[in-house]
Amino acid sequence: MRKDFEYLDEKDVYLDGSCQSLRPAPVINAMREYYEQYNSCSERVKYKWGQTVDAKVEETRRRVLKWLGLSGRKYFTSFTLNTTYGINLVLSQIKPGVFSKIITSDIEHNSVFLPSIAFAKKHGIKRVLLSRNDDGSLPLDVDFAEALVVVNTVSNIDGRELKNLRELVKKVRGSGGRIILDAAQTMAHHSEILKGVEADAICFSAHKMYAASLGVVVCRQDFLQTLEVGFVGGGMVDDAREDDYDLSCYSSDHWHTIFEPGVQAYAEILALGEATRWLAGQDKKALERRTQKLYQFLADHPKVRLINQEPNAVMSFYVEGVDSHLLAASLSRAGVMARSGYFCCHYYLKNFKNYPPLLRFSLGHHNTDADIDRVIQALSGL
Repeated sequence: MRKDFEYLDEKDVYLDGSCQSLRPAPVINAMREYYEQYNSCSERVKYKWGQTVDAKVEETRRRVLKWLGLSGRKYFTSFTLNTTYGINLVLSQIKPGVFSKIITSDIEHNSVFLPSIAFAKKHGIKRVLLSRNDDGSLPLDVDFAEALVVVNTVSNIDGRELKNLRELVKKVRGSGGRIILDAAQTMAHHSEILKGVEADAICFSAHKMYAASLGVVVCRQDFLQTLEVGFVGGGMVDDAREDDYDLSCYSSDHWHTIFEPGVQAYAEILALGEATRWLAGQDKKALERRTQKLYQFLADHPKVRLINQEPNAVMSFYVEGVDSHLLAASLSRAGVMARSGYFCCHYYLKNFKNYPPLLRFSLGHHNTDADIDRVIQALSGL
């Protein structure tokens, strides 16, 4: 019985939550309610539908900050398309000369890896590539003065956490640097590591935390001083004259508008609010138990080569003598949906570690004990 996922056929085993999680019934219903009961813009209209949307959107902003343990006096929440878009939106508007270097790590998703390369080239500054430790931590014996640090807090390869996250943020900001966190893989199952962490910006994707397709940027208000806003349009200005305009984010408390030009995805925003409520009530122990069972099977299999150093709901591996793409296709015929390839981490997996294409299982709250048994059965003949 898949509570809140009754639409999922019992023969289907979905193991690609790192790409996008499935949506539970309350999230789907929240979107349907918007379209059927108060389909309206926010912050633009005075009629009752719009007032309802205004209230619900603001509630979602507050829920995001509460989820992260951050104060609305220091931070604001903006909605974008996805993590990649949010990171690029922030980086593209940073003033020249603010930073002398950009620092990232070797296990980054392309949503960080590529923009950090582009940023260094655009600003003519040094790009520093740090190597992660096996536990996901980063070296702190680095000069972070005038540095912009952009790193993930949980890897989409094997779920390893940035174990010294709090120390890193404290060191970077204490040294005069700034830090942007890619939390795309963190929000659904690892959000506790972000509680109260006062980074300069935190970017994540709602569609990886059981909500609809949506990006989120949580930003410090004082980080705006590093930006020169150039991506502008409707919904983010207080006034416009013949040759000038007044941005809302500087003249009022509408900080969030700096990253929200144009009409937003209101149904998706409300779905995110519902997803945070739903996630708070899930049984984490059950997911951990299923994770442990599948991990142990893979770890004990004589032909399986696990990338993971420890059990995690995200686990990547390859099977000696078997093409991972062909294995993924074979599993699909057995009803098991898993990701094969390099998972948008080409540098680290393909060119640094020289791994063959991998297979990745990423479990979620929709998975059952029967799912794990079916995966084990499907792989037992290898």
